[in-house]
Amino acid sequence: MNEKEKMKQGLWYDANNNQELIQERLDAQDLCFELNQVQPSEKEKRNDILLKLLGDLPEHLELLSPFICDYGRNIHLGKNVFINVNCYFMDGADITIGDHVFIGPSCGFYTAQHPLSYPLRNQGLEKALPITIGDHVWIGANVTILPGVTIGSGSVIGAGSVVTQDIEENVLALGIPCHKIKEIQNDYTD
Repeated sequence: MNEKEKMKQGLWYDANNNQELIQERLDAQDLCFELNQVQPSEKEKRNDILLKLLGDLPEHLELLSPFICDYGRNIHLGKNVFINVNCYFMDGADITIGDHVFIGPSCGFYTAQHPLSYPLRNQGLEKALPITIGDHVWIGANVTILPGVTIGSGSVIGAGSVVTQDIEENVLALGIPCHKIKEIQNDYTD
């Protein structure tokens, strides 16, 4: 099994010394750099770059620059997604974002884990676990989402939170570590 296959299966893999993965990250970094240099009003040009970076162009995506990701192709966005400025998607594993999701400025989605043992860390080993965000989720500013986390549909994550474990549907959750504060009644419109 090669390093990319190990990465996709959530196994320990060598991210730092594998030329294929290094090149894929450099390609994504180049596309992110290019995207971040294009004026916001040049929507067609931005969409062309996003298509190259993500592999598809979600319906009604609004992604503000600067934006950074590791691979791009492991990011799966639903329709009507808004991603504010200065977000980072560390997408060694899949990052799946549902429909009608608002992501505040300076949020980080981190799929990578590193060994606690420094001799293993020094070898360049890591593992990547997926992050899943349901539909109709609002993630406030400066939120950190760690590997393997799922946030249920209809939930709101308060600004500055560090999400270390799954968050159920239809709740307000916040804090360090992020935890449920109260349920949200999402059975009506206002």
